[in-house]
Amino acid sequence: MDGEINRPISSILQDVAGDVTGIVRSEIKLAKAELAGEARQFARAAPLAVAGAILGLFALGLLLTTILLAIAVALPSWLAALIVCIGTALVAGLLFTIGRARLRRIHAVPEKTVHTIKENAEWVKAQAR
Repeated sequence: MDGEINRPISSILQDVAGDVTGIVRSEIKLAKAELAGEARQFARAAPLAVAGAILGLFALGLLLTTILLAIAVALPSWLAALIVCIGTALVAGLLFTIGRARLRRIHAVPEKTVHTIKENAEWVKAQAR
């Protein structure tokens, strides 16, 4: 214990610098691991979502055509097409607005890493006192 008390400040600072370097390296590894895991999940999910979206667009086109033809039985074709177009535009605008609002709430920051970096910074400050 007495050897610890009589250590030169330069030795203590070297130990602290080494600890900080180790902490920073650990945080970088944690951030890489966290982001790599998210990237793998995205790579697996994206092709399925894209294929589903493409087929969904085809189905929507067929549905809109069916609605148009059904309305055209009672009204002139141009009016049926206009009604379907306006209805589709309203739904598209609503969906776009909702989607944009949800996208604005997404945080692409590795929160666990940021939290541990803050904790480590507080620890370093406490050790420097």
